[in-house]
Amino acid sequence: MSDLVENIDTAPRTTPYPDYIARILGYGTGAVTIAAGIFIHYWPENFWTALAFCLVYPHLVEVIERRTPWNRDTALTFWTQIDAAITGLLLGLIHAPIELTLPALLMLNTSLILTGSKASWLSGVLISATSMMASYLWLSSWQADLIPNTLVIVCGVATAIFFAALALFARRQSNQIGAMQYRLKSQIDRFQELSTQVSRYVAPQVRESIFNGKREAKLETQRKKLVIFFSDIVGFSSLSEQMEAEPLTDLLNGYLTDMSEIAMKYGGTIDKFIGDGIMIFFGDPNTKGVKRDALACVAMAIEMRRHMLKLRKHWTEQGMTTPLQIRMGINTGYCTVGNFGTESRMDYTIVGKEVNLASRLESAADAGEILISHDTFSLVKDKIICRQRGTAMVKGFRDPVPLYQVVDYRRDLGANSGFMNHETEGFSLYLESEKVRDSERSKVAEALEQAASKLRNQVKTRAPERQAPTAQQRAAKVAAQMKSSK
Repeated sequence: MSDLVENIDTAPRTTPYPDYIARILGYGTGAVTIAAGIFIHYWPENFWTALAFCLVYPHLVEVIERRTPWNRDTALTFWTQIDAAITGLLLGLIHAPIELTLPALLMLNTSLILTGSKASWLSGVLISATSMMASYLWLSSWQADLIPNTLVIVCGVATAIFFAALALFARRQSNQIGAMQYRLKSQIDRFQELSTQVSRYVAPQVRESIFNGKREAKLETQRKKLVIFFSDIVGFSSLSEQMEAEPLTDLLNGYLTDMSEIAMKYGGTIDKFIGDGIMIFFGDPNTKGVKRDALACVAMAIEMRRHMLKLRKHWTEQGMTTPLQIRMGINTGYCTVGNFGTESRMDYTIVGKEVNLASRLESAADAGEILISHDTFSLVKDKIICRQRGTAMVKGFRDPVPLYQVVDYRRDLGANSGFMNHETEGFSLYLESEKVRDSERSKVAEALEQAASKLRNQVKTRAPERQAPTAQQRAAKVAAQMKSSK
C-alpha cells in the first residue's frame, strides 16, 4: 500500500493541481485589474509588462513543475512563497491602495490556506508584507492619484469571480474526489476479500506475520526446536466406503473445523490437512518457549480427545453406527521450517526426521490414544500423567524409541477430578464440572442423583432373580422337600 501511495505521488500528472487553478484565477484577477487601469489611463502604459507577466506566469510555473522531479509538498511550499513575494511586489508598485490591497491579500490568504500549512501561511504573509514595503520604497517611481471608482468596481467584480470560480472548481474537485474515494474503497474491499480468500490457504499465524511485515514470501528456511503433532480418524477409510460423498464431506469438514478451532485456541500452527489427518506444529512463527509449547500441544491433544466424545454423541444422534475415534502422536525436536517450493508457488511447512517420528507415533497409537516421545514427556511430565508404553523401532532411528501414553492432567486424576467420562450400552456420561454454570450445577446434581437412585432400585428388584442359590440354600431346599414328602 505504501508503494502504491508513493507511486501516485511521483507518477506523471494528467490533470492540473488545485493550486494551478487558484494561481490562474488569482493572477487573472490581477491582469483584469491592471488592464482596466491602463484602459482608463490610471496607470502608465509600461504596466503592460505586469499585465503580460500575470497572464504568462501561472502557466510557466505549471510547465516547470511538470518537468521538475520535486516532492509535492516541497514544490507546493516553494511556489506559494513565490506567489506571496510577487503579490507584495505588485501591490508595492501601485502604492498599495486599500481598495486593491484588501482583495489581493484576501485572495493570497485563501490560496495559502488551501494549499499550505500554518507555517507556510505565516511565512507567506510575512514575505508578502516585506516585498510590498521594499517595492513601494525602492522600485515604484509612479505617483499614485485618487483611485477611480471604475477601477475599484472592476477589481471587486474580478475578485468575486475569483471566489465563485474557485468555489465551483472546489465543488467539482470534491465530487471527483468522492467518486475516486468510492472507486478506491470498492477496489480496497475487493482486494481485501480476495486477500481473505487467499489467506485461508495458509495458517493464520503465517498470514499475520506477512501482513505485519515480519516475514516475506521468499524461499528461506531456518532450524528451530518445534513440537510436532499428527492425528487421524481410526476407521475413516472404511467409513468412506460406506457413506455417500456429501454426508461424508459434511462430517469431515465439521470435524476439521472443530479441531482447527481447538488448535487455534492453543496457538498451534496448522500445517496441512491430509484427508482426515491433521498436521500441526508449535514454536513457529510464534513461540512461548519449548516447554510451554509442548504443554500447549499436549493440552490441545487432550481437549481434542475429549471433544471427540461430544462429536461421537452428535454423530450417533444423526444415525451413525460406527463409533469413530482419533489417535494422535506428538514429538519434540529440531526441524527445518520455512518456505519450500518455487518462487511462484511455495509452501510454509517443516521437514526433518523429528517430523517423521511424530507421524510414526500417530500410526502406532491405538484408537483414542495419545502417544508422545521421550523429549516431549520430559517437558510435560510435571503437569501431565503419562504411562510408559514400551519402545518401537522407527525408520531413520538406530535405537528403539521409547513411547509414552498421555493419560490426563494431574489435576484431573485425584479426588477432586473435574472431568468424568463413562460409556456403555444404554449409558453415556461426559462431565466437565469446571465448565458447568453455577446456575445449572444443582440441576445437574439432581439429575445424576435421580439416575443413580433409579439404577439402584433396578439392581435391588432384579438382584434376587439374577443371584444364583448358594450350596447352603440348595441343601435347605432339598431338606424341606424331603420333609414334605414324608
